[in-house]
Amino acid sequence: MRPIWNGTISFGLVNIPVGVYSATRSERLAFHFLHEKDMGRINNVRICQVCGQEVPYDDLVKGYEYEKGEYVALSEEDFEKAAVETSKNISIMDFVEVEEIDPMFFDTPYYLVPGKNADHAYIILRETLKQSEKAGIARVAFREREHLAAVKPHGRALMLDIMHFPEEITPASELELPAEKTSVKEKELKLAEQLVDSMTDKFDPKKYKDTYREELEELIEKKLKGKPVRVKTAMRKPTTNVVDITALLQKSLKASGKKTKAPTGHRKTSSKAKAA
Repeated sequence: MRPIWNGTISFGLVNIPVGVYSATRSERLAFHFLHEKDMGRINNVRICQVCGQEVPYDDLVKGYEYEKGEYVALSEEDFEKAAVETSKNISIMDFVEVEEIDPMFFDTPYYLVPGKNADHAYIILRETLKQSEKAGIARVAFREREHLAAVKPHGRALMLDIMHFPEEITPASELELPAEKTSVKEKELKLAEQLVDSMTDKFDPKKYKDTYREELEELIEKKLKGKPVRVKTAMRKPTTNVVDITALLQKSLKASGKKTKAPTGHRKTSSKAKAA
């Protein structure tokens, strides 16, 4: 596997050469538009709205629309100049408690792999972050923009978690959400807690499958073998806005078939809260 980016992690006067590698991969099936008549592949055609002619890819430039129909063009050199300070550097600005970071800020994870002769410094940073339970908040520029990022330990690896900037997060206050104090009955809360307890298990990511993709792959295999394809449709009964939550919780508990645990009557607290 080749790195998608090479640079350094810097904090204080310490610089650690690293390569950035993708930590995720897409398993989605790719589809293309075809001409139904002859199954020919349909290509996107780049047509200029001014001259009406097809434009080769090499003749394209990126432009910012500063007014309706008015653009300023930017070259690749312009993008490189804008990111010159951080183009090859993951610059850690602060170290913060990991639990202080709202998960909503995290976007895309990457692996950080030490460069030549950088193993020792890499291990020191990794183990320090593990023991302190902290993350380094950094800025880094790649793929034509500057990003906020967190440098975190993950097993034997250091991770670069690309983050959203605050202005990219939609505040929940903009949504119509139920009030904090609503007429919830104690019985309903206890039933809900029992249901959660009965469904509680160890997290095992291997348990969860992309059933939609599996169904599509099976359907494609049948089509390739010339078998007729029958589409299964699930009929759902219409629901109303009025729901008897108590009855639903009781039915769910019964259907789970698991032995229910007595409600604890209190919520878990963090280790820090306990220590306090």
